[in-house]
Amino acid sequence: MRRNALAFVLLVVVVLAMMAGGRYLDRTRKHGPIKLAGDVHGVPAPDFDLLALDGQKVKLSDYRGKAVLLNFWATWCPPCKIEMPWFVELQNQYGKDGLVVLGVAMDDSAAPKIAEFTHEMGINYQVLLGTDQVSDDYGNVQYLPTTFYIDRNGLIVDKMAGLLDRKDIEDSVKKALNSSYRATSALANQAAVAAKRSTGKRAV
Repeated sequence: MRRNALAFVLLVVVVLAMMAGGRYLDRTRKHGPIKLAGDVHGVPAPDFDLLALDGQKVKLSDYRGKAVLLNFWATWCPPCKIEMPWFVELQNQYGKDGLVVLGVAMDDSAAPKIAEFTHEMGINYQVLLGTDQVSDDYGNVQYLPTTFYIDRNGLIVDKMAGLLDRKDIEDSVKKALNSSYRATSALANQAAVAAKRSTGKRAV
């Protein structure tokens, strides 16, 4: 009985440690305008211009017409490590259907260290170096992992914060893939986001 009780307590401690390990709170920096707040379903996903591990610049708009799984993570985040093999499997399974997995690393490790980590994890998808700006653009990302599911027209169809099971992740991937690409709609979304940014700058 004592062994069972001790094992249960140990399990609870491990689970809580994993959950706490996924927190990403930086109260010391000043935040810019928070673009995403509240219910983000159907909202155009903010474009970004981030460096990949190979030094190339990557924009979200480069993948218009594709369904995007945008995952914010860190090398020190235990729940993130649990999700990563699922993302590898989903990229393999649905890549032919138009799925693109993008991982945004939100820790302070240098690019070579992150590259070494992704190699050890067997990552088969694009990994980008996160910034405070992209965190703010996506609603001030405070918990890792946080994942956005973006349809072929650049609209957010789902958002998940924290570790969920693989089925929930796959269901959201299917939602994003089931959208039909409409070039005129995608262009209108980009114009709306650009206009909003321009208005915000003039108001400062």
